[in-house]
Amino acid sequence: MLVGEYIHVFDSKNRISLPAKFRKEMGGKVIITYGLDRCLFVYPLSQWKKVTEKLSELSIGNKDTRSFIRLLLAGATEADIDSVGRMLIPETLKSFAHIEARAVAIGVHTRVELWGEEAWNEYRSGAEKDADVLAEKLGEIGLL
Repeated sequence: MLVGEYIHVFDSKNRISLPAKFRKEMGGKVIITYGLDRCLFVYPLSQWKKVTEKLSELSIGNKDTRSFIRLLLAGATEADIDSVGRMLIPETLKSFAHIEARAVAIGVHTRVELWGEEAWNEYRSGAEKDADVLAEKLGEIGLL
């Protein structure tokens, strides 16, 4: 399971290291794509296969479904993890997520999300303020 929050810096070649705790689970190749809330999703290949299988089951008759599938798949790129755990992030993806020199990698169960540091701090702050309301909603559906 991928969990935790780590700050990493890009090198001059647009590569960033995956946190050591994530590397084994992510494997030697990952898929990086546009995520939600202006972050990037990074999937191990095995999980990406599950995601795309679920997407293929959705009806393309719905405009919102088509748009989401297009966004997720159009931005997808395969990246190798090198021997020291670095992966190359295309400039288009970095730009989408407003990531500059530093990024925050967070483990979200089956994927890693990469956030621009400022965007992550803002998002986390808002989520922390709403934690009681979120917990209440999760309690209503039996998750807490």
